[in-house]
Amino acid sequence: MNQLLYNASLALLTDLYQLTMAYGYWKLGRAEQRAVFHLFFRSPPFSGGYTLAAGLQPALDFLSEFRFDKSDIEFLATLRGNDGGPLFPDQKFLDYLAELQLTCDVHAMPEGSLCFGREPLLRVTGPILQCQLLETALLNIVNFQTLIATKAARICSAARGEPVIEFGLRRAQGIDGGLAASRAAYIGGCAATSNVLAGKLYGVPVKGTHAHSWVMSFDTEPEAFEQYAAALPNNCVFLVDTYDTLDGVRNAIEVGQRLRARGHEMVGIRLDSGDLAYLSIEARKLLDAAGFPKAAILASNDLDEKIIESLKQQGAKIAVWGVGTKLVTAYDQPALGGVYKLGALQNADDSWSPKVKLSEQVVKTSIPGILQVKRFENDGEYIGDLIYDELLGSDSQQTIIDPKDPLRKKKIDAAAVARDVLIPVLKAGQRVVEAESLTTIRERVQSELGKLNAGSKRFLNPHEYPVGLDAHLQAQREKMIRGARER
Repeated sequence: MNQLLYNASLALLTDLYQLTMAYGYWKLGRAEQRAVFHLFFRSPPFSGGYTLAAGLQPALDFLSEFRFDKSDIEFLATLRGNDGGPLFPDQKFLDYLAELQLTCDVHAMPEGSLCFGREPLLRVTGPILQCQLLETALLNIVNFQTLIATKAARICSAARGEPVIEFGLRRAQGIDGGLAASRAAYIGGCAATSNVLAGKLYGVPVKGTHAHSWVMSFDTEPEAFEQYAAALPNNCVFLVDTYDTLDGVRNAIEVGQRLRARGHEMVGIRLDSGDLAYLSIEARKLLDAAGFPKAAILASNDLDEKIIESLKQQGAKIAVWGVGTKLVTAYDQPALGGVYKLGALQNADDSWSPKVKLSEQVVKTSIPGILQVKRFENDGEYIGDLIYDELLGSDSQQTIIDPKDPLRKKKIDAAAVARDVLIPVLKAGQRVVEAESLTTIRERVQSELGKLNAGSKRFLNPHEYPVGLDAHLQAQREKMIRGARER
């Protein structure tokens, strides 16, 4: 748990319309009506073929501490409507919030699970007022970490098993953005971070060397390297491109030889500018010729998966990759686009009524019901996901129907093994799962990716993993859409 950020009252980490709707539900006597909401996104980010669910543990930390404290209530009492009067004029509503205790149930995909468009990452069930109040914060936490974990996995895939170090704190979107990015990047496969606070809070390995300013603070580059080696002989990765890169490599070699004579080894060099492919190849020649075949070449400088893939194709001799801005800001797609939609409402007789949102854009028409995801596996490979309504059950025919094109169907092999992906994580406001270590989550990521076909992991024009609706759910959805349009 992030002790700095999630153990205080964060109930006001929300959009105002969540509170105005909450007041409306309360005013109408509907505050306790049970509802089901789903948190999902519509398509994988980065034009990719998969996404990795992340942010669940911080979300559970937030839910476990959810409450309105005295200062929250006092602030809400100061809000004004357009007429200058109190926005929430009934003190009884504010008293209701002050005494509110979360009683929602949450089902979720475990962190590190593969997830795909239109599938619920979280399903929240409980009083509609409470469910509504949770929307903004859950989207904020889950959207961002899911995005960054996915970006990290793509970058690590491009590095082909070589270590990737997350260097992005100084470019991250604020303090919590930097911490969340470091956590999610480690989940996605990064080997370490430069973010020392993330190391303390989450146990992520911390790595780093020196910057150009260290070199510039001395009269000569050799002196800068020599003094750094004297100060930290067990952490010598020399940044060699402050003035002339290949001369910098030669200077690092000279200091490395003296360091070796004192019983220490130079770890390597870092390149941070210029033609990284050419410079790494030439640097490797110099290091090998000087007797430093184990000295690693680390590269940084606005890297991402596409640049790393290109450098690999050019034969670059880079062994460690430092990735910052384009990872922690998800530079090419800075938002996941996750949404939180009402799926069903409970009636007075305890039955449930599914709810559907229509749109002029077909992709934005929601999926009604109390949704679960069934994942099919055959011979160690995932072969498709079926979204079904728990009240309707799943069709024994195991046919996946594309929600965008009902004529596109996929029949699942009868021999395939199936499991439900969403598991209970919160019951009546109380956690029912133990917090997982980041190591466990990282291992799940690698296991999940190992079961995904190679085509879906391509960066360019990836294969579309089969995800669709159960026949019962598809029929219900079509009936509801027709009914809504005829009204």
